[in-house]
Amino acid sequence: GLCAAWLSGCVVAPPVAPPPPSPAPIAVVAEPAPVPVSNARWPQASGVEVVRNDRLLIYRPGPADTFAGIAARFLGSEDKGWWIAEANPGLAPDVDVPMVVPLKPVNPTGVLSDRYQTVPILCYHRFGPGNSKMVISQSNFAAQLEWLARSDYKVIRLADLAAFLAGEKPLPRRAVVITIDDGYETVHRHAFPLLKKYGFPATLFVYTDFIGAGDALSWAQLQEMQSSGLVDLQSHSKSHRNLIERGPGENDERYRQNIEAEMRVPRDVLERRIVGAQVRHLAYPFGDANELVLESAARNGFKLAGTVIPGGNGFFAQPLMLRRTMIFGDLSLDGFKSKLQTSRSLSMP
Repeated sequence: GLCAAWLSGCVVAPPVAPPPPSPAPIAVVAEPAPVPVSNARWPQASGVEVVRNDRLLIYRPGPADTFAGIAARFLGSEDKGWWIAEANPGLAPDVDVPMVVPLKPVNPTGVLSDRYQTVPILCYHRFGPGNSKMVISQSNFAAQLEWLARSDYKVIRLADLAAFLAGEKPLPRRAVVITIDDGYETVHRHAFPLLKKYGFPATLFVYTDFIGAGDALSWAQLQEMQSSGLVDLQSHSKSHRNLIERGPGENDERYRQNIEAEMRVPRDVLERRIVGAQVRHLAYPFGDANELVLESAARNGFKLAGTVIPGGNGFFAQPLMLRRTMIFGDLSLDGFKSKLQTSRSLSMP
C-alpha cells in the first residue's frame, strides 16, 4: 500500500507557475518622410535619397530630374551623368522608379566576362571643299557628329584617357575621342562651328613652325578655340619632320638635339602664347616614333601621345603609343561607323 501510494505520488504534476504579466505595449513612432532638397538649389535633382552605403545610394527622382543634375548633386560633376545612366540601363529619371547612384567608380578597366572596352581616337586634318583624301567636307563632318550624338556615343577629352589607362577611372561604354592634326585655318572655319553646335570636345595638334603661315590658323584663332573650353591645344612637334628619319649630315648628337627641340619648343611656345594651354599631349608627325623619340617625349613631360595605327585603345594601351584612326574625305557614313571599335572580344587574339 505504501509503495502504491509512493508510485502514485511520483506521477502527480508539479504546480504550474502563473504566467508573467504581459509587457506594456511599445509605442511605434513613424519616421518622418524624407524631405526633398530645395528645387532652387537642385532644380534637376530635387528627389530624395532613400538609403546609402559607401559605394552607392538609392535615389527617388524628382519630377524634373536629369542624369546630369543628379550627378552634379551627388558626384560633384554633371559630366558623370553617364555613371548613373549606365547603372540603370533602359531607364530615365522617373518619380515612380527608384534608381541606383554609384558613389565610386564601377569597373574602371572596362573588362567584362567576354570582352573588354576599347576607346577609338579619330584623327582628322583639313575641312571644307577639296578633292584630297585628307580633306573632309563640312557636310560629311556634320553627318558624322550627328550620328555620334544620336547613337549614344560620348565624345570625351583626350585627357580623360589617362586615368582609364591607369586603371583608376571608368569611361562611358561608347567613349570616343576627336583629334585634329596640323592646324589648318579650315578647322576654325568649318569644324569649330560644328563642335560648338554639338558641344563635342576635340584636341587640336599643331606644329608651331606652321602657325600664322599661308593657310594655317592664326594665334588669335588658336586662342579663341582654346578659350572656348571645347578645343584643347596640344603639340604636333615644331617642324612636322618625320621624327625617326635623319636629315642629311645629321649625326647622332645633332639628331638627339634636334629631337629634343621638336619636343621642347612647341610646348614652351604654346604655353607662353596661348592663355590656358597646358601642353602634355603629342601627336607624332606621320605617326612615327622610336626609342629616342619616346624617351625625349617622356623627359619633356608628355603624358599621352598618338600614332596613326588604327584601332581602339584598351586600358592596357601604352600611353605614349596610342592608336588613332585616320578619317579620310572619301569615307562613307557606313565606313565611318565601322571605324568606331568600342569593345573587343576576349577570345580574339
